[in-house]
Amino acid sequence: MLLAIDCGNTNTVFSIWDGEKFLCTLRTSTHHARTADAYFTWFSTLIKHYGIETDITDVIISSTVPRVVFNLRVFADRFFNCRPLVVGRPECALPTEPRVDEGTIVGPDRLVNTAGAFERHGGDLIVVDFGTATTFDVVSADGAYIGGVIAPGVNLSLEALHNAAAALPHVDIAKPQSVIGTNTVACIQSGIFWGYVGLVREICDRIKAERERPMKIIATGGLAPLFQQSVELFDSFEDDLTMHGLTVIHNYNKEIAA
Repeated sequence: MLLAIDCGNTNTVFSIWDGEKFLCTLRTSTHHARTADAYFTWFSTLIKHYGIETDITDVIISSTVPRVVFNLRVFADRFFNCRPLVVGRPECALPTEPRVDEGTIVGPDRLVNTAGAFERHGGDLIVVDFGTATTFDVVSADGAYIGGVIAPGVNLSLEALHNAAAALPHVDIAKPQSVIGTNTVACIQSGIFWGYVGLVREICDRIKAERERPMKIIATGGLAPLFQQSVELFDSFEDDLTMHGLTVIHNYNKEIAA
């Protein structure tokens, strides 16, 4: 079985893949000081709780937080006796190499999303990921990552607004009843919700115009369903896109090593 690990700035996700489906997905907060033993204690406790029989033979890691990679590699080596693939490292091959400015380091999460989206939808895509940052990944016709856009994430914007303006409360993101708010909470929710609707729509329209071709818009990340249910922004929503991309990259490396 494959253990796919996606470490983001806020959360780290562990998913067990049996070759056909994900058996379970576990989530914990990202903390660079968490040791390999602590990961295993947390992981094994939850696996036992869910009653899942595991025989992990392979591990693949994508991490936007470089400081956690060492302990995750020790975790894989010590408890599963395997050397993990780490996306972005030279030993981890990609189905199609990114085409960006020389010397540019592309975030592993963007490479993984590109691989997963291309495998499911083909090329000419815009992948919008609602994470700590809201990212737009442009995927060419042959499946290469060719650039994108990075904007502040929805929750990050809310937190910044709350911290910078003492009189403004922290609110949960939701679609407001109307654009014009009649109280402070409604005003903030309207600004954030419709502001991000406008941001996503405008950026995607400009990408399409620049590429001069039709492009599918694929959304992923926790807040994508909120926007998708309220306005037609995306052609498809994939809640497991990143984890699927990790399985695609792992399979590709197994094939070329055979």
